[in-house]
Amino acid sequence: MPNEAPIAALAKLPAVVWLKTNAVAYPLLEWVHLVAIATVFGTILIVDARILGAMRALDVRLLARNVLPWTLGGFALALLSGMTMFIARAADFISNPYFIAKLCLLFAAGANAGILHARGPLDPASAATRAQAALSLCLWMGVVFCGRWIAYA
Repeated sequence: MPNEAPIAALAKLPAVVWLKTNAVAYPLLEWVHLVAIATVFGTILIVDARILGAMRALDVRLLARNVLPWTLGGFALALLSGMTMFIARAADFISNPYFIAKLCLLFAAGANAGILHARGPLDPASAATRAQAALSLCLWMGVVFCGRWIAYA
């Protein structure tokens, strides 16, 4: 187990105590996190599906440019709500294998997206672009799966 002193100190913060003792606060925070993740995954699903051949009538670059603010906004909200949930229950999460897997998958999904966009404009005709879109969907489904199973580990 990692050094427990910082985790114990977090648990004593007034805001954390409030989150743990308020009957509505933590469930509401979880709801915000779920809506944010649905926004992130939904927008990524649409772009990746287009890259993989769906909705061919839509220009992939225009589509990606239009959903990107929603993806980034959803990710920022998911990050903020997720960090708040972690702080409130750090002792529970720090040794949870699904939480660790979720963080690893998030890192991999972010790296995949960074590499995809660093290569230049999205090109659905490129086998590498299609492979990265398929990998993206798998990684994000893994994030959602692990996030859901955190509660059961």
